[in-house]
Amino acid sequence: MKAQQKSGSLLICKPSHNQVNNRHIQLEQLLDGSNIKKSRNSQFQNYLFDLHQKYQSLKEGLLADYIPELKKANPEWFGISIVTTDGQIYQIGDYQQTFTIQSISKPFVYGMALENYGREVVLNKVGVEPTGQAFNSIDLDQKNNRPYNPMVNAGAIATTNLLTVDGASNRLEQILKMFSRYTGREHNVDWSVFLSEKATGSKNKALAYLMHNSGMISDNIEETLDLYFQQCSISVSCHDLAMMGATLANKGVNPITGEQALNKYYVQDILSLMHSCGMYDFAGEWAYRVGLPAKSGVSGGLVMAIPGKCGIGIFSPPLDAKGNSVRAIKVCEQLTRDFGLHLYNAVEPIRNFAF
Repeated sequence: MKAQQKSGSLLICKPSHNQVNNRHIQLEQLLDGSNIKKSRNSQFQNYLFDLHQKYQSLKEGLLADYIPELKKANPEWFGISIVTTDGQIYQIGDYQQTFTIQSISKPFVYGMALENYGREVVLNKVGVEPTGQAFNSIDLDQKNNRPYNPMVNAGAIATTNLLTVDGASNRLEQILKMFSRYTGREHNVDWSVFLSEKATGSKNKALAYLMHNSGMISDNIEETLDLYFQQCSISVSCHDLAMMGATLANKGVNPITGEQALNKYYVQDILSLMHSCGMYDFAGEWAYRVGLPAKSGVSGGLVMAIPGKCGIGIFSPPLDAKGNSVRAIKVCEQLTRDFGLHLYNAVEPIRNFAF
């Protein structure tokens, strides 16, 4: 993965009328100097700078090691990006550094399945209950003959299997186009990570065959596994994650391009599951401490959506024991606490900056 670092830099951008009308705006255009006002004058920009500086020095956590390619990440990488529903962009650190999306792909592919087959068909195949187990646990809902939810590996594999049942050969292309609608730029697969995941993904293969044995997924197991490993290996940046979160926060409409990335009827489904199941077996404590829909990935990414306000993307590879980015957790906890963002907050926030 090629580094495109902007450590210590901070960006605020308000899109022009032409940008909003460009349905497929490229990242390079978005970050072009002619469209950017670099400043540290505003209170919120100063706040974000201080927040990044505070947690840059945090050295806790370890790189993911069960996928060999992920061990090549630099533990110093750390980026924060915030995109508001009216198109303002605040970014600092390594917000352009690319990494693979990993489990953050799960809620968005789930949304694609909802659009293709409808809520009841998908619910019949994949449940919505938190597990309290690790993301790769071999733990299935035997009573209802389905995985517990689409945010754990078993549920994500079953969701991907739904997308392959008609034998379509261009499913990867469709998934890539779906992510482009959220981010406003083209995406590709990091094939070295894909091959690394495929070579070491024995537990995921076991899950797939176990589900097939119980009739939870169809016969095209190898095609499903390849597509699942590929969707997890899509390259994104911290900025992309913020765009994805902002699109969900904006009723499924990309706030920069104006493109409808997801039917607004299904936005609540994705956000509900991100809130209850999105942070692996830390989901309950996350709901208690942060109280906002989010999804993490073992490459160190985290996306969070604040409905009606903004999307937040954070990238920092060192992980805690549950597979979540240590710095990302700390940043989200402080943002929520300082600005009173918790969905059930009933007290005056410490700060009251308008995004």
